[in-house]
Amino acid sequence: MVEQLAHGYASAVSGARIVAAHVALSGKASIRQEHKHTMTPSNRDVHHAAAQGYTTTADNYVRGRPDYPPAVAGWLRETLGLAAGRTVIDLGAGTGKFTPRLLETGATVIAVEPVEQMRDKLSAALPQVEALAGTAAAIPLDDASVDAVVCAQSFHWFATREALAEIHRVLKPGGRLGLVWNLRDARVGWVAQLDRIVNRAEGDTPRYYTGAWRSVFPFAGFSTLQEAHFSIGHTGSPEDVIVARVRSTSFIAALPEAARAQIDAEVRALIAAEPELAGKDIVTLPYETAAFCTIKEGA
Repeated sequence: MVEQLAHGYASAVSGARIVAAHVALSGKASIRQEHKHTMTPSNRDVHHAAAQGYTTTADNYVRGRPDYPPAVAGWLRETLGLAAGRTVIDLGAGTGKFTPRLLETGATVIAVEPVEQMRDKLSAALPQVEALAGTAAAIPLDDASVDAVVCAQSFHWFATREALAEIHRVLKPGGRLGLVWNLRDARVGWVAQLDRIVNRAEGDTPRYYTGAWRSVFPFAGFSTLQEAHFSIGHTGSPEDVIVARVRSTSFIAALPEAARAQIDAEVRALIAAEPELAGKDIVTLPYETAAFCTIKEGA
């Protein structure tokens, strides 16, 4: 249903790279010293399903998306090396769902998010976090300026060699790139049924589960990916945990109203028919969290 929506993040953002340079008195080029102040990405720099869907569904994103397991904070400290005195980019930060886990490490967090409505939600919830307009192919920070970059629930949108080169640019030598996803646990029967309802509408929207994001690895300048897995459940009303979660899906939020209403009806029919869910005020949607780390090699 959303084939018409997908224009390909990779081709869009590759033209969005903005380079600001000036020549210092020493005669050496100083790259992107003004970049932070000049880059204002538009929605055309982002996959259409994300630009349109996330523009209209920021509230559902806040309601329907789960937290991340507390164990992830330990992974951020031990594997990514985050601590006080370190700086990390939350790349594709959205409404800031993952940002509190980064803050728990004591590191300085800079959020980079192209969709204004999502960025506004983040700033309202976490005013202490600097939130910048930017994309993975045009990060508004200087070369070798951060200790880590984390992409939580976002890397599949921009899994291109251009984006990895840009992430490599802003990382200090030895800096870490972390990739994190919360995934519905489809080993549970009713969750698998829910996935089938959702996945029918995906078209060619980038998704984690297809594995297409892995095609950019191995990448010269980054070490082999290391991975870890954690479990968490999202507990709340069926309306928040299941219905709002489905509505927060980018390509569903971007559908015409009639198509969204049909999906709502299918989701509610599943809830009514499933013994674990029917008539319950509080339910739990099980998730698995997948976390990956790679280290910048070379200068």
